[in-house]
Amino acid sequence: MTTTIAELSLSPAYRLAQRALASWLEQGRAGARRAAFVARAALSGLDATERSRIARWLAWLEVAAQSRGSMSPELLVQRLDATLHQAMQDALTRLPGQPVVARTGNHRRSA
Repeated sequence: MTTTIAELSLSPAYRLAQRALASWLEQGRAGARRAAFVARAALSGLDATERSRIARWLAWLEVAAQSRGSMSPELLVQRLDATLHQAMQDALTRLPGQPVVARTGNHRRSA
């Protein structure tokens, strides 16, 4: 199996966090607490750029879930990490083909 150049540029901390989140999202109820702990620990090792990449990846998972009619990762991410959920919502509004106004969630407002 070949590895793409983009994949090679991802940090080990990012790959670990992405794998932990994917495992936690797929696991469901069985072992969810342990998987959530592992995912939170992996997320703590990310810098701001990597957290925004993870948020964008989660936003794409949300779009894929909506198009397939399957379970949305949004509520799970919200329970795992509120700031990551907000970043995911922000990334969702910036994806190509998405409406300019966010569809759901409690969004921050400024004065």
